[in-house]
Amino acid sequence: MKKIVTITLMLCCLLATAGAQQRWNQRYQQYIDQYKDVAIEQMLKWKIPASITLAQGLFESGAGQSRLAVKGNNHFGIKCNGWNGLRMYEDDDARNECFRVYGSAYESYEDHSQFLRNNARYSGLFKLKLTDYRGWAKGLKKAGYATSSTYASKLIEIIQLYRLYEYDKASSYDKFMSAHSKDRMVGGQALHPIKMFNKNYYLVARRGDTFSALAEETGISARKLAKYNERDKRDVLDEGDIVWLKKKQKKAPKNYEDWLHYVRSGESMYSIAQKYGIRLKKLYKMNHMSPTDDLRVGQGLRLR
Repeated sequence: MKKIVTITLMLCCLLATAGAQQRWNQRYQQYIDQYKDVAIEQMLKWKIPASITLAQGLFESGAGQSRLAVKGNNHFGIKCNGWNGLRMYEDDDARNECFRVYGSAYESYEDHSQFLRNNARYSGLFKLKLTDYRGWAKGLKKAGYATSSTYASKLIEIIQLYRLYEYDKASSYDKFMSAHSKDRMVGGQALHPIKMFNKNYYLVARRGDTFSALAEETGISARKLAKYNERDKRDVLDEGDIVWLKKKQKKAPKNYEDWLHYVRSGESMYSIAQKYGIRLKKLYKMNHMSPTDDLRVGQGLRLR
């Protein structure tokens, strides 16, 4: 009986441990896609592993969803000590603590790098290899970056789950994606996350978006944005519309070589072309169709 009880307790402990482990999260992956290039840029400039920067940004900001990140562009929970800029107040280790406020996410990433580089208590970290993310995570905890006893293990868990260590070997970064993190909020709204597919950049329209408003945010003229998306710049955008930021490709990516897209109810040739980042004219041509041809539900369309 005692042996059965012992085994049961062991199983419970294992299940509790497994339950405490983080699971893959789409919101975390979106944050990584949005900020990995600025993290790599910071690594090449300041010699801080991109994996550590990303893991800290994810953990400290709740993948960019914390009030500090949304209202103050503060992705790393850095407090006001020695800070002469804008500030905001939040409860943390104590009530109503002072935190730094930045004009953009990029400023937060840059200040985080300088905060580590110029603070003597973190100097030992810079003797470690860029690929030693475990050493960096443990060193940050030891140096007092956070009070949580599990801080290092949480960072390591995030890095391993999302394979962030792969970015520590990078020798270049996407300058467009990094530059977008320098943009400031427009009209008090957070910037649209920019994603990549088919050698192109795109964002997903929100309710009330217009080509003019997106032009202000992206720095790409409304006329060009409309042209890239084969529309008129005065067109009304619907929530969920894909908006490409460069001219679309002639075909889907190579890994779609053997794919067919099977038409669903409500889809059009245009919506399918937008989904895969293909020029509408080319999609018609690949499938030996013209704009006057009917589209049938279940019909298979070539993408390459």
